[in-house]
Amino acid sequence: MNAPVPKPWIMDIAPYVPGRSTTDDGRRVVKLSSNENPLGTPPAARAAFAEAANSLERYPDAGGTMVREALAAAHGLDPARIIHGNGSDEVLHLAAGAFAGPGDEVIFVRYGFAVYEIAARRTGATPVIAPDRDYATDIDAVLACVTTRTRVVFIANPNNPTGTFAPRADIARLHAALPADVLLVLDHAYAEYIDGDQDDGGMELATTAANVLVTRTFSKMYGLAAERIGWGYAALAVIDAMHRIRLPFSVTIAGQHAAVAALADPDWVARCRTENADLRRWFSDEVASLGNAGLRAVPSQANFVLVVFEGRLTAEAAYKGLMDEGYIVRWLPGQKLPQALRITIGTADEMHGIAAALRRLVERAA
Repeated sequence: MNAPVPKPWIMDIAPYVPGRSTTDDGRRVVKLSSNENPLGTPPAARAAFAEAANSLERYPDAGGTMVREALAAAHGLDPARIIHGNGSDEVLHLAAGAFAGPGDEVIFVRYGFAVYEIAARRTGATPVIAPDRDYATDIDAVLACVTTRTRVVFIANPNNPTGTFAPRADIARLHAALPADVLLVLDHAYAEYIDGDQDDGGMELATTAANVLVTRTFSKMYGLAAERIGWGYAALAVIDAMHRIRLPFSVTIAGQHAAVAALADPDWVARCRTENADLRRWFSDEVASLGNAGLRAVPSQANFVLVVFEGRLTAEAAYKGLMDEGYIVRWLPGQKLPQALRITIGTADEMHGIAAALRRLVERAA
């Protein structure tokens, strides 16, 4: 019997695998696998979300007007050049869908965000993976991959799952060397976590250049992962093309109201950034103290740390051992990282607990 046949490039996609919430035996334990904000959601955002329950019979504003205007006011942007979506994931898919297709190439770095390959293959484009430099973005390697078929370049900064950060000079050099018909997508999902006043200049490029898109999200720092609210900023022509394939009601009324309320609470961002930075630094130092056992923490500017296992204790064994100890982290063999674990920065108690558990596992493996 004949049946519908999927396009071959669709069947080449490895489905996205999210961070787990339970152990192999079904226990709910400390979840440090999805880079969620351990402090939760700003109180005003929770209140705005609850109030929106009075409008469940209504469709949300398809244009996301209130969100775009609030973002424009908060960041000094043109609301007409902002696009919103169901998490920044949708915005990333829109970028690939609008500017790449069969016969085209989409570049991203090794150990980059898994959605980039899915977004590229979904359009029928060919994924091109640029080599890394010790888990970080190598600008020269990315540029060496550019051909006449390149249409989109995805760069997460800070990068997920490695946490590494490419400075402003590197991003400027990359953009300057790219052909004008290549869209540079700078994924700033973790931008709020960067230390101090470091900035890769991406938003400035998106404001002045015709071929730069910056994407952001409310899922991480603002604690609105459940509501899936992302956005992007680029030249009007880029945004217009993406709007043509955007889902019309992809962000709920409650999500839009919660996002606006969250933006109005800069003290929440400051508190979360400070606590994350302190615990990230402390945990990285704890991992460094286990260096003789072959563990090291990749320098991170996000709300997680990638721990590389190069000794007797393997990442797989540590993943299973930590699960037995009551902690779920992210092991990523599907992203060619069988030698590492990505560990979300949780509360102080959670981080002290997992550090102690990791030390016990190292001692047992010695």
